[in-house]
Amino acid sequence: MTQKQQSIWIVFTGKTDIAWLKILKPGFRHCYALIHDGYKWISIDPLASHTDIEIHHHISPDYDLPGWLECQGNQILHIPYLYNHRKSAPFAFFSCVEMMKRLIGLHRFFIMTPWQLYKFLNSKKEK
Repeated sequence: MTQKQQSIWIVFTGKTDIAWLKILKPGFRHCYALIHDGYKWISIDPLASHTDIEIHHHISPDYDLPGWLECQGNQILHIPYLYNHRKSAPFAFFSCVEMMKRLIGLHRFFIMTPWQLYKFLNSKKEK
């Protein structure tokens, strides 16, 4: 069997059930990851009460899930695994942003909100 390249997208959304998150920038109140391993779609959604990890067996491997989510009003960034550190990530408050940073290996202490993460990753993408 041929090894397929794994891809990751970070999904930014304004939807939240937590009242205090409404102080964050509209459209950027939560973020989660989509991973495509070439065969299945996997989502990693760090929620306030738990982290939801789901393998989406019902979605075709060829389906454009990031495109569909973008049509639903979300901002999506395709992210390569850019970071390769040999040291531990800095100590930080656990949040959806911190989970995404750990997932891709981003060691930037002062990126704390979904909007800050989006701006940083989008600026790296444009270069």
